[in-house]
Amino acid sequence: MAKSINRRARGEAAQAAAQPTTNLYDDITAKIIAELEAGRFPWVQPWGTAGAINPGLPRNALTARSYSGVNVLILWGAVIGGGYSQQSWLTFRQALEAGGCVRKGEKGTTVVYADRFIPKGEAERAQRADEDPRAIPFLKRFTVFNIDQCEGLRPGLATDPQPLPEREIVPTAEALIKASNADFRIGGNKAFYAPTPDFIQVPPQPAFYDQINYYRTALHELTHWTGHTSRLVRNLSGRFGTKDYAREELAAEMGSAFLCAALGIVPTVRHADYLASWLEVLREDNRAIFRAASAASKAADFLLSLRDAAMTEGRIAA
Repeated sequence: MAKSINRRARGEAAQAAAQPTTNLYDDITAKIIAELEAGRFPWVQPWGTAGAINPGLPRNALTARSYSGVNVLILWGAVIGGGYSQQSWLTFRQALEAGGCVRKGEKGTTVVYADRFIPKGEAERAQRADEDPRAIPFLKRFTVFNIDQCEGLRPGLATDPQPLPEREIVPTAEALIKASNADFRIGGNKAFYAPTPDFIQVPPQPAFYDQINYYRTALHELTHWTGHTSRLVRNLSGRFGTKDYAREELAAEMGSAFLCAALGIVPTVRHADYLASWLEVLREDNRAIFRAASAASKAADFLLSLRDAAMTEGRIAA
């Protein structure tokens, strides 16, 4: 039985790899570009409209696992487009497993899963040559439905967390900054991360019109900080005005938004003046948004894991 399942899994992977993925990259990139051209930023738009939902990352209602990467942007956009009140999602089968069903006539949202597989011939070739086999990347599509599109679901599924009271936002953000153990300096009139000396500098809180913008800015710079060679190893060598610089800023913008959402802080755009350079990068590379969103998720997960470890060790309050 196990061999049969493995053969089927390999067959599905090969079939998915054989399917043209260029259109999928193109479709998603085109949607992001259209949003940006219209002046809407997909990583903040769920909170920029009337009747906005609570800050948070989209999650699977059955497993409570948060979606990541470009799927966050896709599902945040779907929440706005569909006027949904929650950020919890299910596949058609999961809705049945949860005791309910998707309402008749509802249209699902396509999310993607990136993976790699090694063809049998490549594995054999690598074994003969005593080399590591080359894996072939592929994207697999899944269709999910917001729980607002379902009915009859059993109680107890993962739902949106309650927004933090205003008095708790500051200590929550401060705890994450402390847990990072970054060289965090306060002063001057500019916010930046310096990769070679490896430190962050932000202006003092009174320099910001709203205190919360101090923390939004701090999270943006912390996202840059995660890219250091001793941490997540991103290309931080780009100078202002270059495409490498634009790519890193795009990742930092989304990383900050993902962190804000995870902490219960309403995200905002910190560097809207980079819009033209982001559009240039996305127009010439249909995978740029996938890479940037993936980097943003990894950065946010890295910082949140440092916070969780510090809580477990008692270095910050739980």
